[in-house]
Amino acid sequence: MSIGQTFLGLLEANPRHGYELKRLYDERFGQGRPLHYGQVYSTLARLLKSGLVEVDGVEPGAGPERKRYAITTAGVTDVQRWLAQPEKPDIYLQNTLYAKVVLGLLTGRDAADILDIQRAEHLRLMRDLTRRKAAGDLADQLICDFALFHLEADLRWLELTTARLDNLAATLHDRAAPQHVPAQLSSEETT
Repeated sequence: MSIGQTFLGLLEANPRHGYELKRLYDERFGQGRPLHYGQVYSTLARLLKSGLVEVDGVEPGAGPERKRYAITTAGVTDVQRWLAQPEKPDIYLQNTLYAKVVLGLLTGRDAADILDIQRAEHLRLMRDLTRRKAAGDLADQLICDFALFHLEADLRWLELTTARLDNLAATLHDRAAPQHVPAQLSSEETT
């Protein structure tokens, strides 16, 4: 997620202090990964340097002065462009779980155990998300649905891979087998 564009979107409604931006971001988008204050102020400094925000006022605080940031016209254009641009779907062609399954097979370990352990972890996380979804507001429900649908797709892959383990093991074994190279070419190939 682009923190800068997200800040710009949050600033469109009205100017805000860095602390308020952090609080709003964490509340709406943090989902267990709140921003560090250093990220907030370094992002605001970049946006300010790029002309996408400006300082709208300074207020005295208990500590340092509190700057209030406002989005500029260039910032509105930037966030509009970002919102209109489709996100590239994540394609997981290099996945750690896939690597574990292949390495399990290559090293003679039980890849089905690897898949079973992962399935249990997915189901545990799905239960947690389902509880959170039931207790949450609409925004929580939407983000939990997003995660749950991805976990359901992962579970389908786990089931399919479990069903194909024997074939995958045979394919990997065939690839790992040394290739036989004839010592001499046949007479047909030399003429």
